[in-house]
Amino acid sequence: MSSAGPDTVIRALFVGDVVGPTAVEWLVSRLPALRAEHGIDLAIVDAENCAADAASMAVEGVQRLLDAGVDVITGGNHAFEGAEVEAVLSHERMLRPLNVATSVPGRGALTTRVRGQEIRVVVLADRAALEVAPPFARMTIEPYAAFSALPSGPTTIVEIHALSVMAKQSLAYALDGQVAAVLGTHTHEPTLPLHLLRGGTALVTEVGMTGPRDGPQGMHPQRVIDRVRDPAARAAPPVGPAEGEIILGAVLLEIERGLTRRITRLN
Repeated sequence: MSSAGPDTVIRALFVGDVVGPTAVEWLVSRLPALRAEHGIDLAIVDAENCAADAASMAVEGVQRLLDAGVDVITGGNHAFEGAEVEAVLSHERMLRPLNVATSVPGRGALTTRVRGQEIRVVVLADRAALEVAPPFARMTIEPYAAFSALPSGPTTIVEIHALSVMAKQSLAYALDGQVAAVLGTHTHEPTLPLHLLRGGTALVTEVGMTGPRDGPQGMHPQRVIDRVRDPAARAAPPVGPAEGEIILGAVLLEIERGLTRRITRLN
């Protein structure tokens, strides 16, 4: 990478929850054009739903995204599920929530070099999101406390994988001026407002999913309906992804001197 001064603008793409292998391939096919069109320096993708069941991660899906030009892969509660969880979490460019027990495999923060600058990506999660993770991956420390325990340092992008709107927005306000962005994931339905807080931190409550439009949260609609109508069906295997058109949930950050000067949505 070429050297750059502290005033260099970094253009960072963040893509929300990728749902199923078809969405992986769709994103793989689009990523080179997205990077070229928008001059993207850093691509971060939450791929926690990328496996065939749409409720776990697969090594193949993660590797396909990395080979296509993704720089950092993230995941929330589903990062701890599936037959390949240990292999996925051991990847050097894979992140899971920071605020779980230190004995849990994987890491919650990663620093990479972009155009001569260090950029740190951190993943946090709220209690509600981790309550549906396997028991070994439940929350052990509050998100803000976990972040505060990190050493101060480079420009930082935070993903907050959370059910609570208040948890996402409150964390952003608490970190305003300290980080470039706080980006919400987990609920898949994108929120309209894109905020630039007073201190220069970008906030979006929910980035949204990258997955099939024709189902709740990108999931197979009939299998979801069956579970709603019959509680006994909830013990069945995961519902899997829906079919139909893939939609993109993504934001583009323009970061300068550690803070964000512009945030936009990409479709």
